[in-house]
Amino acid sequence: MALLPDRHPQKDFFILDIADVVPKDDTASMEHPMFSLATKPDMRHLHYASGDVRLEITPSYNGLPTIFDKDILIFCISQLMHMKNRGEKVGKRVRFTGRELLVSTNRPTNNLGYQRLEQAFKRLRGTTFKTDIQTGDRMETRIFGLIDEGGFVMRDDGSWRLDYCEVVLSDWLMRAIDSDQVVTISNDYFRLRRPLERRLYEIARKHCGNQPKFHIGLAKLQEKTGSNAPLKKFRLNLRQIIADDHTPFYRIELTGDDLVIFRPRNAKKQIAPAIILPDWAEEKARALAREKGRDYHALQADWLAFVQAETAKGNPPKNAGAAFVAYCVKQESLR
Repeated sequence: MALLPDRHPQKDFFILDIADVVPKDDTASMEHPMFSLATKPDMRHLHYASGDVRLEITPSYNGLPTIFDKDILIFCISQLMHMKNRGEKVGKRVRFTGRELLVSTNRPTNNLGYQRLEQAFKRLRGTTFKTDIQTGDRMETRIFGLIDEGGFVMRDDGSWRLDYCEVVLSDWLMRAIDSDQVVTISNDYFRLRRPLERRLYEIARKHCGNQPKFHIGLAKLQEKTGSNAPLKKFRLNLRQIIADDHTPFYRIELTGDDLVIFRPRNAKKQIAPAIILPDWAEEKARALAREKGRDYHALQADWLAFVQAETAKGNPPKNAGAAFVAYCVKQESLR
């Protein structure tokens, strides 16, 4: 199955500088199956446990939120992190035009796109989560929704027309943003057709990251994805995804004894395990990024790619922390 087409190769935003925003996802929802993989209304009451973490999800009348509904949260998180990295004050209320969200997440901008957006708001607002998953520096048992509000504001200019959309994120999600518990994801994530394919990419991005590989048993992987298919069917679906080979940045393998292995597609771009950034350097680099109005994660990724290339040539940095900070100091300010 081919990737979805890139529906908006030329970004034409003018209200927000969204074309420069790097998509980001929160690590807590990447770690645990908080979204349904179904394409039809999913009315299941879900229970998930992993180690000390417990998660209960109760659907609303409209069903569980889907992995495609999550695009809204990714969009909002990305906007807030972009503002935060520029040193701007952020809050839980995010305002945007419907077109901005639809274009950013590679969705059609016709009436169907707006109708689906409204249904997604209902599922995100109505579904109840009970969990003790940690976000920020807290771990507490909470009963909450992923958003507190979500809706549209219309303007009367002779006929009622959509002016803007507004989402109010939950405190649970805001703690992840405040504590930088987010990671950059590929724009091609929004071109993946299969819900399971999107979920597998999230797991690869969260657990493999820049490591040479990450492996997990098939049954455990199925549990982490939230798939309710029989294991035999899940194995078949995984093999189809492996054969299509569209997962951004990662390659997936399935061994004969049901071990699933995730590997980066280009290991040469990954940072060597011996190169570690100390906390003081990351803290100083974040401050420099905010001061210069730049994306910290993009700066880090560019620097790591450069360092990896130099390390492969036999020129590793003598002091990774100092080298990274010096790199950030040299970057041009965007303010």
